[in-house]
Amino acid sequence: MFIVPFLWLLRSSLMNLSQIFTMPPEWIPKPFQWDNFHRALTVLPFGTFFTNTLIIVAGVLIGTVLTSSIAAFGFSRIQWKGRDAVFGILMSSMMLPAAVTLIPSFLGWKMLGFYDTFYPLIVPAYFGGGIFNIFLLRQFYLTIPRDFDEAAFVDGATYFQIYWRIILPLSRSAIIVVALFSFLGSWNDFMGPLIYLKSDSLFTLALGLQMFQGSYSAQWDLLMAASAAVVLPCVIVFLVGQRYFLEGITLTGLKG
Repeated sequence: MFIVPFLWLLRSSLMNLSQIFTMPPEWIPKPFQWDNFHRALTVLPFGTFFTNTLIIVAGVLIGTVLTSSIAAFGFSRIQWKGRDAVFGILMSSMMLPAAVTLIPSFLGWKMLGFYDTFYPLIVPAYFGGGIFNIFLLRQFYLTIPRDFDEAAFVDGATYFQIYWRIILPLSRSAIIVVALFSFLGSWNDFMGPLIYLKSDSLFTLALGLQMFQGSYSAQWDLLMAASAAVVLPCVIVFLVGQRYFLEGITLTGLKG
């Protein structure tokens, strides 16, 4: 169910237009159209699109991991008045559809003069990194014994030292899970760049793929080849971090 669409993408990326829509479908290209990849990646400035995407992904990744881990530490390891109430309010915001805040967010960024810039796509990651990531890390932090905190306090450690030297090293698997989610979400994001970016020189890979489809026709062979090239980094990143991903997801659910 999951692998067939991916295989269809790969076989279509190595076919011409007539072969793609042959009925009954052919699964093995005859001959292999290796030139599709060269044409797809040169007909449009995909080097610029890749650079723009990399800038956004790096900014979002750093902001998400840093701020979500700090916020999760505050909700799990520090006692302060109203902590659980505030966390409950934040959790309830997950039920709010993104479409509800879409127009107000757009108007706010435009009033600040940041329309057609990367700021609306990067800056929000530095304000908590997303409630889901905070929840994920908080649940993991709760599985770490508080004896470590108490022993550190006896030795004169501050909250920041506990966070940096104890909690983060013990939470590597959960941090990698958040990083993977952040990378995949930002790399594949289409709606955000579509709303906030207008200049072709600022387009990301997701917007670049859309340029293969016009109002009356579509270059399906080139679109499939470019899509396969764009998907490849996601596959590589997931395969490299798969062990940590599964370990982090498993350990996060040990304690409520």
